[in-house]
Amino acid sequence: MTQRLLKFPYFLVTAFLALSGLTFQTLAQVPAPAKATAQVVTPVQAQAKAMPDYPLGAGDAIKVQVFQNPDLTIETRVSENGSITYPMIGAVELGGLSIALAEKKIADALQQGGFIQKPQVNIVLTQIRGNQIAVLGQVNRPGRFPLETANTRLSDMLANAGGATIAGDDIVIVTGLRNGKSFRKQVDIPSLFLAEKQQDNIVLQGGDSIFVDRAPVFFIYGEAQHPGSFRIERNMTVMQALAAGGGPTPRGSERRLRLHRKAADGSIQQLEPKLTDTVLPNDVIYVKESIF
Repeated sequence: MTQRLLKFPYFLVTAFLALSGLTFQTLAQVPAPAKATAQVVTPVQAQAKAMPDYPLGAGDAIKVQVFQNPDLTIETRVSENGSITYPMIGAVELGGLSIALAEKKIADALQQGGFIQKPQVNIVLTQIRGNQIAVLGQVNRPGRFPLETANTRLSDMLANAGGATIAGDDIVIVTGLRNGKSFRKQVDIPSLFLAEKQQDNIVLQGGDSIFVDRAPVFFIYGEAQHPGSFRIERNMTVMQALAAGGGPTPRGSERRLRLHRKAADGSIQQLEPKLTDTVLPNDVIYVKESIF
């Protein structure tokens, strides 16, 4: 009796399926509900979401939408003076504003003009062209890079460019505009970290250029093991420069050196340096033959 009671639900289900014309195999073949299609996000939109403080600049392409007002949807580009033309409200200055502030500015203009009671504005950044920084000279990846956040610093942009090459100088030159005036600053990159001069790690602005020159060199010839040109290291002495050239040959003497140095007036001075003297850019060291 107990076994019949336990089997009763099974017979009940079987009878129901028979009456409805279905089988267990038919149920197994019923396709599962389709999953919702994932929304496609472009790389530019993903980048914009990752940098909400990105300041809009000349050349940036944007799409402006107003909730429940499809007629106000436009795709436009920020002009050279930082403005766009929007329906009903005309020219709107968006240059230098973050996307959130730009949305608020358009919404306020629509509301104050009496066009929409409580507008909900959405701006999508579709193409980044404005607020770029040019990195030139002796870097591994020279080119133009977008200013991704409002507080991007010099060290961040140099990292984007892959850093300086082996031939690159420690001093970089930053040029641009500040308050409408020309701006130029030389920054000693190692001192930012070795001497903790973080005040020189300046915040960049759109249109700035960073130039990394070739590192200064000296020249050595004569009775040197490896004559040629070599990079000048910090506070390099004549003795260290001689060592960079492999030292004197068996015929040469470290006590018989001659140094050619360009003076301020462009003339060439011939000096007899001490081994502890500091080497300057473009110095030419001649290793003479030993007397004995």
